[in-house]
Amino acid sequence: MAVKPMQVVCYLNQFFGQLGGEEKAGVGPQVVDGAVGAARAVQQALGDAGTVVATVICGDNYAAEQAERAVAEMVALVAAARPDLVVAGPAFLAGRYGVACGALCAAVQAALKIPTVTGMHAENPGVELHRRQVYIVQTSAEAARMLDEVKRLVALGTKLARGEAIGAPTAEGYFARGVTRNVVAGASAADRAVAMLLEKLAGRPFASEVPRPAFPPVAAPRLAKTLEGATIALVTDGGLVPKGNPDGIEALNATRYGAYSIEGKAGLDAAQYDNPHRGYDTTWVKQDPHRLVPVDVARELEQSGAIGKLHETVYSTVGVATTLAHSARMGAEIAEKLRAAGVDAVILTST
Repeated sequence: MAVKPMQVVCYLNQFFGQLGGEEKAGVGPQVVDGAVGAARAVQQALGDAGTVVATVICGDNYAAEQAERAVAEMVALVAAARPDLVVAGPAFLAGRYGVACGALCAAVQAALKIPTVTGMHAENPGVELHRRQVYIVQTSAEAARMLDEVKRLVALGTKLARGEAIGAPTAEGYFARGVTRNVVAGASAADRAVAMLLEKLAGRPFASEVPRPAFPPVAAPRLAKTLEGATIALVTDGGLVPKGNPDGIEALNATRYGAYSIEGKAGLDAAQYDNPHRGYDTTWVKQDPHRLVPVDVARELEQSGAIGKLHETVYSTVGVATTLAHSARMGAEIAEKLRAAGVDAVILTST
């Protein structure tokens, strides 16, 4: 029996959608009939198997700065086209684009129950943010071989749209999603472990069944001043927030942080603070916030001259289950604010 051709919607940023470069990055979501820009490569890869019925285009800045609104608007545009599959990107190493591709794919799957696929380089922050919810095909860093990259996205997307069995990440070329499936192995766990050990000892290549995450090393900087002349800031991932949690910091898997003034305060009044953190028992911190953010002791050090000055803003977020990508982004943003304020060093408290 002949297979019905698929209807496909593509998502592109302003550059790959041929609207322009950074000068068009603020453009909101719009839809064009058929395949335009990089979506033509998707159509070429599909051949007779399907048709790109629409291309959704959104500027990178709009997608990043108004993320929830942008995704909702794009989901509505996708829904109107009634596709069998959504192909986002590929985004290669473009961070804003990659995060938007992953967010749109996750939202389309959840709201419309339509299969999606996207593609990114391993170092794109969208990978760590969305690989557990979305099939993300690994690509190179740049678009030099666009058609070859897109062919792999379309091959996996076609399987998803047709409800075919999806193989392991190494076989299909997508990033591992943390899904564990039982399979019948040809040897016992002990035999497999010994075989891997022998290969390792012999200096031969082997594939671990439990790959470890790779965290880049970060060298500790040296304090350029003496403590007596340094401005010190307090930062925490332990979740201390003012009553009402005005910044809406999530109880786990946080995407936000807060900046809270302590100007004129010798300490923190427990009645004015709360803690949404779901990774530990916050009872004792709620009783006395200084157990997490020691403003009282820091003020004493400031008054005694042990430190030059206490920075008048405390930064806080929730660290439990927060992705490495979000942690790196928030850390970089906070560090930039502290640097601009002339802060010399940070006391980072955790749980």
